[in-house]
Amino acid sequence: MNAPASQRRRAFMTLTAAVAASGMAACTAGNSPRGTRLPFSPFGLGVASGSPAPDGFVLWTRLVAPGNAPLTGFVGPTRAVEVAWEVADDEAFARVVQRGVAIAPPELAHAVHVQVRGLTPERPYFYRFISGDAASPVGRTRTLPPPDAAIARLRLAYASCQRFEHGFFSAYRHMRDDAPDCVLFLGDYIYEYPGAQNAVRNVDGVWTMTLDDYRRRYAIYKGDADLKAMHAAAPWIITWDDHEVQNDYAGTREGNAGPVADDFVARRAAAYQAWFEHLPVPPAALKHAAAGLMQGEELRVYGHFRVGRLADIALLDTRQYRDPQACSKSGRTLTATAEPAACAEWNDPARSLLGIEQERWLERVYGASSARWNVLAQQCMFGERNLSPGRTRTLLRDPWDGYPAARRRVTDAWQRHRVANPVVLGGDAHENWVGQVKADYADPSSRDVGVEFCGTSISSREFDRRQTKAQLAANPHFIFADSARRGYGLAEFTRDRLNVQLRVVDDVARRDTGVSTLARFEVEAGRSRVTGQ
Repeated sequence: MNAPASQRRRAFMTLTAAVAASGMAACTAGNSPRGTRLPFSPFGLGVASGSPAPDGFVLWTRLVAPGNAPLTGFVGPTRAVEVAWEVADDEAFARVVQRGVAIAPPELAHAVHVQVRGLTPERPYFYRFISGDAASPVGRTRTLPPPDAAIARLRLAYASCQRFEHGFFSAYRHMRDDAPDCVLFLGDYIYEYPGAQNAVRNVDGVWTMTLDDYRRRYAIYKGDADLKAMHAAAPWIITWDDHEVQNDYAGTREGNAGPVADDFVARRAAAYQAWFEHLPVPPAALKHAAAGLMQGEELRVYGHFRVGRLADIALLDTRQYRDPQACSKSGRTLTATAEPAACAEWNDPARSLLGIEQERWLERVYGASSARWNVLAQQCMFGERNLSPGRTRTLLRDPWDGYPAARRRVTDAWQRHRVANPVVLGGDAHENWVGQVKADYADPSSRDVGVEFCGTSISSREFDRRQTKAQLAANPHFIFADSARRGYGLAEFTRDRLNVQLRVVDDVARRDTGVSTLARFEVEAGRSRVTGQ
């Protein structure tokens, strides 16, 4: 049942105050602050940074006790904890440039989000948290260059889909060695399932339904040493997809896996809060939307990151505001695929994957862009993929294929604003797909207007590799596909070209697995064509 209005208002005020407290302003004078003294080190979930800007970034940690700590924290449900933080020029912290004290509130599971401002653009920094005599691991991050700076190079890693039961997160150890400037995480940070057949390792055996369920699941994932190390090595830019809540959910409509929630809006709000509590996203993402979160409305995820004059990164949220999947009955979506010819609403121009406000925001981003490269960082495969080569045209309902009018509005905006060198990065498919983006998928002869790199999973298993070769042949705008390997992508942008490596691990079931480059691609600036492999 929905909570009474008075209870919602109280929850709103409490949550808003907690978020404000968790990101207290910096204090740069005085001796090093120590925070609350605790009888143990509370930094078992590690540290992270994210949402980089020219003058700063977000710092994150969540305090937990060693072993099986209560999910609401280690000091009871009502006690907040002071945590000191420091940012330095050097790893030894001999030259501290900012320091302060933040509050880890029990309402947010003792998570801390510090919005750091006032730093020098385009340079690395080191950071740590301090609680009494205990110091956290040291994290390394960096600020973005000024918007008008001429940048020679940008090195991005992109990743998605890390199901704990399906394998180790060893790909992150190799990603760390590749030393990206930033990590784009494109969705499915956790999975909601109670377990998996032939599991490599296990979760807790429950479907995530409540706030405590989601908190427990994040804590399990964030205990992975390779994931923690990669969070500490570089800033992350993060969006979500469906499994952070439930498979194939759409807006406030329930998805198609597991128990039916008594109140799906409440379940979604719990999942959104746990996502916020465990990731280095800005405090404002929740502070500005606390009232809406309680009512099934917005937690702001999408955003714009400008890397000098070299690249604009538009980060999308394709899950929170979408219309329900086409030709699905009320309630749960019954099948993953459909035949557009048999679905009258498939091409309805009113249907949106982003929601009208986010579409307008993206239009403004493109209208103002003067960058050499324009990166669309989002959750799923962008280009059309016919799953039934040689037979009736069959498409997936859930990704952009199920929302063709919304996809066309994006590609039309590229052309209308003469956006330079659009590059789409995605995930969700658990497969690598590489190719050109068409102006009109209903017309195979239409021109190429961008390029796409849809990445494989960090660990999540492929769906069905038997059809990959035939599907590649039936969708000639793609030039490469592989469904057998797990890993990540590494994209290096310069003024003249984009080079992409598909990095894959040898065996996701082995913690000590090696890594190799499955394929290499190049995109020349000014040409919407991918070459190589």
